[in-house]
Amino acid sequence: MLTRRDFLGSTAAATGALGMAGCSAAIPPEAAAPFAELKSRSAEAIPITTEEHLARQERARALMAEEGLDAIILAEGTSLTYFTGAKWWGSERLFATVLPARGDAFYVCPAFEEARAREQVASTPNATPLDVRTWQEDQSPYTLLAQGLRDRRISSGRIGLDENVRFVFADGIGRAAPHVRFVSATAVTAGCRMRKSPHEIALMQLASEITLAAYEATWKRLKPGMTPAAITELSKQAHAALGFEGAADLVLIGAASSFPHGSVQATRLEENSLVLFDGGCDVHGYKSDLSRTFVLGRPTERMRVVFNVIKQAQSAALATARPGVACGDIDAAARAVVDAAGFGPHYAHFTHRVGHGMGMDGHEWPYLVRGNTTKLMAGMTTSNEPGIYLAGEFGVRLEDDMHITETGARLFTPQSHSLELPFARA
Repeated sequence: MLTRRDFLGSTAAATGALGMAGCSAAIPPEAAAPFAELKSRSAEAIPITTEEHLARQERARALMAEEGLDAIILAEGTSLTYFTGAKWWGSERLFATVLPARGDAFYVCPAFEEARAREQVASTPNATPLDVRTWQEDQSPYTLLAQGLRDRRISSGRIGLDENVRFVFADGIGRAAPHVRFVSATAVTAGCRMRKSPHEIALMQLASEITLAAYEATWKRLKPGMTPAAITELSKQAHAALGFEGAADLVLIGAASSFPHGSVQATRLEENSLVLFDGGCDVHGYKSDLSRTFVLGRPTERMRVVFNVIKQAQSAALATARPGVACGDIDAAARAVVDAAGFGPHYAHFTHRVGHGMGMDGHEWPYLVRGNTTKLMAGMTTSNEPGIYLAGEFGVRLEDDMHITETGARLFTPQSHSLELPFARA
């Protein structure tokens, strides 16, 4: 079995021979980019359009009708961006979008922020002018919002609040509109966001490819003595060379990898260390979330056994995922492999769910966890990340993102090959 060191040595030799034969002048080392082999792919990413934002609002209205809601209220957060395009920093000042089931949306905005709001909110040139209602610092935004509801003939009924609306805002709105019943808007917001369009899936595909390429470029540059912080910075530079912000935010070395989200203990890379990368990037608001576990040198037999079990568990989850299957069944399929290999029962060593929804948030609906009866539908996107964590020894997690097709599920990236060559193509 080739190791990473064998592989890189043969590659370097071949590259060097080609370089001497094909170049008349060498590039000075100080002039070479840190990741000169990586080319930016930013031109491949097409942003979400105004028309797509407005179509999402129409989809939300259809779901409001199904849920018996008269409107939904969005404050700062991902759902606000999803439906309107606005990226709003949250503060103690209320900025809200009210999307009625019938009629145009309106916005409640601090007066000094009106111009910025109008810049950001999705609208078409020939549409009705945006209804932006502004409040000065000594005025109540809540009475302004309640009046907007009455103007839309909503003085009672059911209003859905986005899950990110702060209590202080919800309380203020409730006092200003006492005859309205406030309920969760998640059936509408998640109902829209869980199923991705082909455009959204393309952005997530690119995000996953970027992160995997950045991980591989970082892996090739690993040397004994490096700290997790130094490796994270290297991965950040690799993402930047590919045209996007991202990093392996978690770099877990040796026994620290037995903590799924890391340990406070200081570590450094050593020969034959087991290393776990976890992180991702953002492509026009859409996230990747990938984990790779590998060994800098030669793994022990126990490491090989655990890696192979996790790879089989990931494959079992992938094979089970398809439209109509309950989210909890995907978790059960992966957990059955782990339990059968002697690393169970239940959460003994596979200590977390097998996956979470992916999209504009790194973690969103649906969740692939025991007991979740939500049925998968085409267009849903989730992580697929079984793991085994052996306290005081090491942990192995393999994570790829996947999307549900009409007939099954597909990973955005190839599965990890082995502990020695995690990025080799089978």
